[in-house]
Amino acid sequence: MHLAEAAWTDVRALETELAVLPVGSTEQHGPHAPLSTDTLAAEAVAAAGAERFGQEENGEDTAGGNEIVVAPAIPFGVAEEHRQFDGTMWVGEDTFRSYVRDAAKSLAHHGFDRIVFVNGHGGNVDALREVAGRLSRDGDAYAVPFTWFDSVDAPDMGHAGPVETSMLRHVAPELVRDDRLDEAVAGASDGWGEWVAGVNLAFDSAEFSESGVVGDPMDADADRGDALLSAAAEALVVLLEAVGQRDPPGQADD
Repeated sequence: MHLAEAAWTDVRALETELAVLPVGSTEQHGPHAPLSTDTLAAEAVAAAGAERFGQEENGEDTAGGNEIVVAPAIPFGVAEEHRQFDGTMWVGEDTFRSYVRDAAKSLAHHGFDRIVFVNGHGGNVDALREVAGRLSRDGDAYAVPFTWFDSVDAPDMGHAGPVETSMLRHVAPELVRDDRLDEAVAGASDGWGEWVAGVNLAFDSAEFSESGVVGDPMDADADRGDALLSAAAEALVVLLEAVGQRDPPGQADD
């Protein structure tokens, strides 16, 4: 069930402890892709995983996704590294951790205290791990972060490159600006950062990528996006099954 589409009475009638909370970012993804790329991907993976989980629980003839709550996505993240590119928005790590923690605690208040953060932005990873740990240790909820592109075979991940652009071509093809792909590639970097002796000297993406792109989005296609979404959803289902069996440490003896 998607909370944004539900009435409160619908939510009260649910019998589940599981929730997914998509977390994305509003940041540059080159001249060819929307600022919402990370949020769109997180939402798509969360929805597909929830649907598959419901189908596995109830059988293919039932309405998928009824055994899990899908919360509205958080669209702002830790993304100051893209600040030189117009339209990018970000919040500080303390603000991000506090906001996500409170959002998760509100889910737990209604009984949805087994939570997976479905993340679409690399800059959120460390903060989400900290939030999940604090929620779990305090007994508010059992929470874990799931970063979709870490769950699939994507060695060429980059940034706004072939992986993310493939996902977009599948879930929101109308948002890919094909007429700007040449510009994206011309100003792209082959890798993330400027590395010396194992240290990344660059703090911001503009230091090594003129277009904000890492990788070649020309290599993207919708079929790969479909496969990526399917693989991420399958991995999320496995995780949800495990999370559903866990208790917050503070509640284990209740």
